[in-house]
Amino acid sequence: MGPPSAWRVVWWFGLVSLAADMVYEGARSVYGPLLAALGASAVVVGLVTGAGEAVALVARLAFGPLADRTGRYWSLTIAGYGLTAVCVPLLALAPRLGAAGLAFAASMILLERLGKAVRSPSKSALLAHAASAVGRGRGFGVHKALDQVGAFAGPLVVAAVVAVGSLWWGVGVLAVPGALAMVLLLALRRRVPDPAVHDVAPAAAPATAAGSAPVADRPGRGWWATAVGAGLPREFFRYAVAASLTTGALVTFGIIGYHLVVAGLVPVASVPLVYAAAMAVEAVAALGVGAVYDRTGPVVLLVVPVLVALVPALALGSALVAVLLGVVAWGFAQGVQDSTVKAVVAELVEAPRRATAYGVFAGVQGLFAVVGGVGAGWLYERSLPALVAVVALTQVLALVLLVGTLRRSARPRPAG
Repeated sequence: MGPPSAWRVVWWFGLVSLAADMVYEGARSVYGPLLAALGASAVVVGLVTGAGEAVALVARLAFGPLADRTGRYWSLTIAGYGLTAVCVPLLALAPRLGAAGLAFAASMILLERLGKAVRSPSKSALLAHAASAVGRGRGFGVHKALDQVGAFAGPLVVAAVVAVGSLWWGVGVLAVPGALAMVLLLALRRRVPDPAVHDVAPAAAPATAAGSAPVADRPGRGWWATAVGAGLPREFFRYAVAASLTTGALVTFGIIGYHLVVAGLVPVASVPLVYAAAMAVEAVAALGVGAVYDRTGPVVLLVVPVLVALVPALALGSALVAVLLGVVAWGFAQGVQDSTVKAVVAELVEAPRRATAYGVFAGVQGLFAVVGGVGAGWLYERSLPALVAVVALTQVLALVLLVGTLRRSARPRPAG
């Protein structure tokens, strides 16, 4: 029996992501109430959720090159999904550990996010082989659509279980889609040990200047210098800082969920429903803004700082209607950040260095995410108006940097 068709492999990877997204997005929907139930303050919630996003982004600087250097794409993909499948259900044990429960829960959350960093570069590389045979745009698009189905379904499952049981049963039940993800992944690994069989043509090494050595091998430039972006255009770093200011200032849903419960706006069982709605908005935003970007160019991204500035003013207020509008703004900003924001990198960096640029971009975003998470939690406990003002000021700076970067990237580059 030959290997499955390319489309079947794409769909199979999509189903793995659907099941895995049910696990970690279902858990993320209740991180705020979960940590609060273990005695966490808003600062701790911000630290844990912000650090989690930082780990998921920054660690890719290591695991992307590791996959390329060792060729162990399947091993890293399986290990990464395994961390998610194991660590999330283990959160159900936290209340049984007494004083150690909060530290245990924080560790499981960070390890789950590490799993995301371990698997993402390798999974994308494996998927790219099959997607090349069906059209990478369509292949990755189908995968993303299935991914978002899981991101929407997971919080709904958690909400249903919490409503009839408890918060801890809600995360414990996620062991079921976690196990399903691992079974599907291992079956796919057995059927398609080398997805490169679906490549339309053998992959060629990235082109460099005629007669020059590959970027990573140029004399005087070590692996680490290359990994952190030595030689990338100045405009790229300006854009990375601008985009990361929006990432860091976007209040994590952990804090929003914490606020919903602590302020008595909704019961715990309703928090995952709010998160599921945000995931639906995120999916629509990613598709809609992506289409507008193709027609109008990156100017559409100027809406992101405006949305980010609105989130704390609305989502952390006392009126439920305003809070829900803030969640919509959060989901919209999240959707654009996870998709279209990254498209500009390809406009600023030439093809041979784009993989490195995306790694650096994720790393900068991660550093800003942890600072933003801690800062938002600290300000939330002390002064909501101060939090709103600080976020607004950072977004003014982000807007200025974005405008400057987009103007420079629009200028035609000199020939030669």
